[in-house]
Amino acid sequence: MADVELRSVSKAFGTSPVLRNIDLKVKDGEFLVLVGPSGCGKSTLLRSIAGLDEVDSGDILIGGERVNGIPPAKRGIAMVFQSYALYPHMTLHENMAFGLKLAGKSRAEIETAVEAVADLLDIRHLLDRKPKTLSGGQRQRVAIGRAIVRQPSVFLFDEPLSNLDAALRVRMRYEFARLHKRLKTTTIYVTHDQVEAMTLADRIAILDRGEIHQLGTAEELYQRPASRFVAGFVGSPQMNFLEAKLDRGGNDRAAVKLRTGALIEAAVNTGSHGIGDLVALGIRPEHLVRVDQGGLPATVALIEWLGNMQFAYVTTDVSDEPLIMQLPAGQRFDEGQSITIGAKPEDCHLFDSDGHAFPRAAHSPDSMAA
Repeated sequence: MADVELRSVSKAFGTSPVLRNIDLKVKDGEFLVLVGPSGCGKSTLLRSIAGLDEVDSGDILIGGERVNGIPPAKRGIAMVFQSYALYPHMTLHENMAFGLKLAGKSRAEIETAVEAVADLLDIRHLLDRKPKTLSGGQRQRVAIGRAIVRQPSVFLFDEPLSNLDAALRVRMRYEFARLHKRLKTTTIYVTHDQVEAMTLADRIAILDRGEIHQLGTAEELYQRPASRFVAGFVGSPQMNFLEAKLDRGGNDRAAVKLRTGALIEAAVNTGSHGIGDLVALGIRPEHLVRVDQGGLPATVALIEWLGNMQFAYVTTDVSDEPLIMQLPAGQRFDEGQSITIGAKPEDCHLFDSDGHAFPRAAHSPDSMAA
């Protein structure tokens, strides 16, 4: 096993920058997920680590060794692609054994390794079949097996579950988590699916426009997003945002004025920001609740029922877009119903005009912002 480190890595295609001065360290045995919108640079970053794309500047180290210019086959990595990339004319056994043959392993070594990995992935009974006879999930297991059998120092996965249906993705997420716990191999995994990221990762790196916006655990990213971009990207449905102006600052409590003149408190440290500065108030759907007094007047426009939970889309005078509320179990609204809504200051996020988050204050006694 090995750690992976990127130092000031940049990459451009023509005049278009794709990676911008990336600094990142993946710990030995860690499962790190790279996530972000399409075109943010996550696959290019993975291909650069693999050696499939050479970076324009900066250093890539695997196990403490600088690997810039070293061919992919000599970097001690194994990569699994979205398309599986299996050889269609070979049996599954031949697909899994191919890399070991190229490495000059003996027949006995190859047989032992292939059978052990086939047992691990529960595909021994498929070894004599060809890829075209398999389901998508079975092909993905073979692609993973072909990577595992080489015993690499680092696994690289480029959106490996995107071609599978929803139910199979859930099952394969479990398989990935189980495999990592058993193998403990350093793993870097690219996905656009935040559910995959949050359920699999030890840590998550959020990318946008070739830059890492935040690196942390799923809980850290969700509870304390460093920017409006991260806050809006992590969580489904996404965070509600309201444009406002800073009305009162402080070290642990601030108030913002919405466009109707209503005031909302947030448990944040506003630092040197001044009264009247433009800010954005962020509230997650599960933190926007019905209140008996005070609060913001709202009208229920739509109820979205998802079996185990409900979401209410409500219209207000403080936003041109509907706000989304996650309804607690047992609570029901009717479309067209008038309600008042609010949120606790501890559940409110504030972002400055550049999108940077104000530091969250230490937890204070519960009270409702209105």
